[in-house]
Amino acid sequence: MLKSFQLTDVGKKRKMNQDYVYSSDTGVGNLENVFIVADGMGGHAAGDYASSFTVQAIVDDIQASEATDAKEILNHAIKEANYMLWKKAQEDVNLYGMGTTVVAATLVGDHLEVANVGDSRLYVIRDRIMQITKDHSLVQEMVRMGGLDPEAARTHENKNIITRAIGGAETVDVDFFKVSLREGDIVLMCTDGLTNMLEDEEIRMIINAGRDVIEMAQKLIEAANNHGGKDNIAVILIEPFA
Repeated sequence: MLKSFQLTDVGKKRKMNQDYVYSSDTGVGNLENVFIVADGMGGHAAGDYASSFTVQAIVDDIQASEATDAKEILNHAIKEANYMLWKKAQEDVNLYGMGTTVVAATLVGDHLEVANVGDSRLYVIRDRIMQITKDHSLVQEMVRMGGLDPEAARTHENKNIITRAIGGAETVDVDFFKVSLREGDIVLMCTDGLTNMLEDEEIRMIINAGRDVIEMAQKLIEAANNHGGKDNIAVILIEPFA
């Protein structure tokens, strides 16, 4: 029996929440469950619009899809949402330059199908914490090329520059990951408002100390705010075999 909980918070420094989440433990179209986290960017209300528009467009496309393969369904939905958002930005000068990250997941039997664009993340936590997605960001590219130490990447001045986003161009490449899960695993999906404030090991300790996904989510957001809350914070926690 799958169990999940979602929570977002504006943080301590921002006036508007540009993070947007969607969580359904039950069927959406031909998928048995759907979880999406988006972190919008753009001036004024454009980031807020980008994240909410994109998530809704993805959900609508999933509901309308006649495909049965989870990866195919997610891929089409994200690429269609990207085109729609890009088109909106061309039509409205107030929305020009907007974009959003997206990390989406669906549980299929004992494994997770994960899609990612940008630097929002999906982790699996057990006795250790594993980052499944790979950030599409300038500093992560530097780390991958060997030009930057992973620890230095956490505080690098350009760490918020992302190299791939929804709405940034007419087309987008989507990264996919397939993750086998086991009893006791907790899945965390989150925006960088959490991961920029907390080390991975701090996240693991909070989750492993929590009684349930509700308490875990509340404690994660509380800790991120206690560490400065410099950005909006969004989390979805999933207990696949509750």
